[in-house]
Amino acid sequence: MMNHQILVQWHPDPDSPAARTFTCSCDLPLPDQTAAELHAMELNRCTTCFGSARHEPVPGYNRPCTACAATGRRGPQLVWELAHAEAERTITLPLIRLLLPHRPFRLSELADKVRSHLSLPPGRLPVGPRVRDLLLHLQSMGELALLSAPDRLLQGTDVVLYDDPHWIRVS
Repeated sequence: MMNHQILVQWHPDPDSPAARTFTCSCDLPLPDQTAAELHAMELNRCTTCFGSARHEPVPGYNRPCTACAATGRRGPQLVWELAHAEAERTITLPLIRLLLPHRPFRLSELADKVRSHLSLPPGRLPVGPRVRDLLLHLQSMGELALLSAPDRLLQGTDVVLYDDPHWIRVS
C-alpha cells in the first residue's frame, strides 16, 4: 500500500488565487486545491487539513482542524458537516433575537443559553459557530455592536481572531 502525504506550500502573496501549491508523496499531479481535495476524498482523508489533523488558514497560523475534529479523517468531517447543517435548521435568527440579553454578553454566554434553551448536550451540534455566524449577521444589519478588540492579528488588520468576543444589542 502506497503512503500518501498531501503537503500544502504557501507562496509569498497569500491573497493571490495561486497562493498555495499542493503535492502528494505519491507524485500524483495536484494542480490546484480542488485536485488536492478530490485526492484527499479518494484516500478517505479530511479535505480541509488533507489528513494532517492541523489546518493553516493563513501563513504561520496553525491550529487543530475544526472540519474533522482534528482526526484527519473524512468520516468525522462528514458527520460534522451534517451537524452544521442541522445547526442551521435548529438555531435560527428569531431564536437568537429572543435570547439576546439587554446587556453586554460574550459569545460563549449566548451559546450556552441557546444550548440550554434547546436542551442540547455539549458537543451535539456546533452551537458556538452557528451563534457566531448569526451574531455577525445581526451586526451587519446594525442590531448588534462588537465590543471586543481582536485577540490576535493574523495578517495585520485584514485577518483577525477573536477568542470569545463581547457584543451588545444596539436596537
